[in-house]
Amino acid sequence: MATTTARRTREERYDERRTQLAESALTTLGELGYARTSLREIAQNSEFTHGVVHYYFASKIELITFCVRHYKAQCVTRYDAIVAEAATADDLRASFAAKLAETLLAESAMHRLWYDLRTQSMFEADLRADVVDIDRALEQMIWRVLSRYAELAGCSPSLDSATAYALLDGLFEKALLAHLTGAAEAGEQLRQRAEQLLPMLIG
Repeated sequence: MATTTARRTREERYDERRTQLAESALTTLGELGYARTSLREIAQNSEFTHGVVHYYFASKIELITFCVRHYKAQCVTRYDAIVAEAATADDLRASFAAKLAETLLAESAMHRLWYDLRTQSMFEADLRADVVDIDRALEQMIWRVLSRYAELAGCSPSLDSATAYALLDGLFEKALLAHLTGAAEAGEQLRQRAEQLLPMLIG
């Protein structure tokens, strides 16, 4: 029994350290992007040595996919409270659009990293499976919002899950680019456009 407990504790410590490394690496990755970031670069911008980083992650791809999975695991539930608490369709539409704009402005570096990684997966086969899994989870997140919105409005979604996600994702990516290029109104424009789009997705 003691051996099992000790082994489990070691595994927990190992997982905890990988998470610490990922959280530290996310800042560097968000600033530099996929192509310009190496394990050595991550170590230089963190409290960990290059040897420690390499011990826990065999390659840059392994570290980056772990980082993005860690971050997106938090993202994919961020609208669940809004879905659960909304009393009317208008409440849900307004709250969702406001939260979308909020995360655009507050976490732009992490969103930029996600879009960078998704593009890189078209060239890096080792990234593809993780990117597809994350993208599917994000699609499901949007579908939960849209399904509940339609239910509150007494309607049904007029588009399939993939199409609805693509429309909202495209809106978000366009707003992110505007924000990163200095458009002060990017967040507010995203909020307004999301509010306008949602009614078009049900019928």
